[in-house]
Amino acid sequence: MINTNRIDELREEVGPDDLNEVIELFCEEMEETLSTLDQTALQDLPGQLHFLKGSALNLGLDRVSDLCRAEELRLKSDPTVAPDISAIRQAYCDARQILSSL
Repeated sequence: MINTNRIDELREEVGPDDLNEVIELFCEEMEETLSTLDQTALQDLPGQLHFLKGSALNLGLDRVSDLCRAEELRLKSDPTVAPDISAIRQAYCDARQILSSL
């Protein structure tokens, strides 16, 4: 679910104190974007999912990134079908709990 090697890399890159700030900023952006996905026009969803995918991957949230990627690809193959955002939200909530314990 969380790539701890990536978290360790970030900790080395920014330091332990700044890692907490990076995590908080990420969580704020993630929560803001997730909260607006239901109101996002279908044609704009691939871009939003791509943003979430990249952000999650940068922080080591592999499961969240994988789910965003899958929904992004599904939308590209059939842009009329709304993505399953609930799985992404749940994976993020699970990851958030783990991140808060780091």
